[in-house]
Amino acid sequence: MAAVSDRLPAFPWDKLEPYKATAAAHADGIVDLSVGTPVDPVPQLIQRALIEAADSPGYPTVWGTVALRDAITGWVRGRLGASAAEHRNVLPVVGSKELVAWLPTQLGLGAGDKVAYPRLAYPTYEVGARLCGAEAVVYDDPTELDPAGVKLLWLNSPSNPTGKVLAKEDLVRIVAWAREHGILLFSDECYLELGWEAEPVSVLHDDVCGGSYEGVVAVHSLSKRSNLAGYRAAFVAGDADVLGELLEIRKHGGMMTPAPVQAATVAALGDDAHVEEQRERYAARRTALRTALEGHGFRVEHSEASLYLWVTRDEPCWDTVAHLAGLGILVAPGDFYGEAGAQFVRVAFTATDERVEAAVKRLG
Repeated sequence: MAAVSDRLPAFPWDKLEPYKATAAAHADGIVDLSVGTPVDPVPQLIQRALIEAADSPGYPTVWGTVALRDAITGWVRGRLGASAAEHRNVLPVVGSKELVAWLPTQLGLGAGDKVAYPRLAYPTYEVGARLCGAEAVVYDDPTELDPAGVKLLWLNSPSNPTGKVLAKEDLVRIVAWAREHGILLFSDECYLELGWEAEPVSVLHDDVCGGSYEGVVAVHSLSKRSNLAGYRAAFVAGDADVLGELLEIRKHGGMMTPAPVQAATVAALGDDAHVEEQRERYAARRTALRTALEGHGFRVEHSEASLYLWVTRDEPCWDTVAHLAGLGILVAPGDFYGEAGAQFVRVAFTATDERVEAAVKRLG
C-alpha cells in the first residue's frame, strides 16, 4: 500500500490548515473561498426525482438507465453541439474526479507512457498519471509537445484554476494535432456552463471535431451547474470505442452511479431554468468579489469563466494567503496548481451571499 501512496504528492490542502485556523479566529467568522464547493440548495425538482427513486433495492447498471442515456445524449446534442451523439457515445461516471484520477489506469497506461496536462492545472491530472506509473508532463501549448510516448492529453477549458477559455480555433488545431499523432484527447469541460466574458465551446462541437468523435472525449459534471457535488453525478461523452472499453472495465470494477442519482441526473439535464438561476447567483458574487479585490490592490488575470478569480499582488502566494487569512478570508494558493501559480491565489465565489458580503466589507 505504501508503494502506491509513495507515488503521490503530498495532499495540498493539508498545508492550508494553519491559515484556516487563523481565518476562523476572525471575530465575524471565516469566509472560506478556498475549495469551491457549492453552498446553495439542490433545486427542488432534482430533490424530488431523487426521493421518488429512493426505493431502489436492486443493483444499478454501469451504463445507466435508458432514460439517463437519453437525457445525456439529448443534452450533449443540444448544449454541446454534438449532433451525432448516440447512446454508445455516453457513459455516466461516479463524479468527475474519480474519472480523472483513475482514467490512465483504466486505459492500461503505465511506465514509459506519458500523460500531458496544462502547466497550471487541477492536481488530479498528475495524480492519475502517478497512480498508474506513467510520466506526467506539462505544457503551455500541447501542439508544442514532443508527441513520442504521449498516450493521453488532457485539455481543461474553462480552466481550473485560471478560468481561461480555449478559443474554438485553438480546439480545432489541437484536435487535429492529437489525431495526427494518435494521441487520445480528453477535455475536462466541467465549467462549460459558467462562461462570463467568453463563451466556452466543447471539443465535441461539430465545428471542432468535424462531427466525428474519433480520439476525442469530453468530461462533464453536474456538481457546479446544478449544485450536485454531494450526488457525484457526472458523465463522459465522445469516442464510442474508448467508452465501450471503459464500460467493460468499469463493469468489472462495480463503478455504478446509484439509481436515485441517475434519476436526479435525468431531472437536472432536462431543466435549464435552475442552471440560469444559479448562474445569476454566481454572477452577482463574482462581480462583488472582483470589485473588492481590485480595490484592495489585486490584479485579476484570465477568469473569463469558471467559479474562480485568479488574482495576484505580485508576491509569493503564501504571503497573500496569510494576508487574507488575517482578514478572516481563506483562499487557495496558486502553487497548488503548479509552479507557474507561485504568485497567484485562486478565489472561489461559491460562498453564500452573506459570507461574500462579509468578505467585501473586510477587503474594503
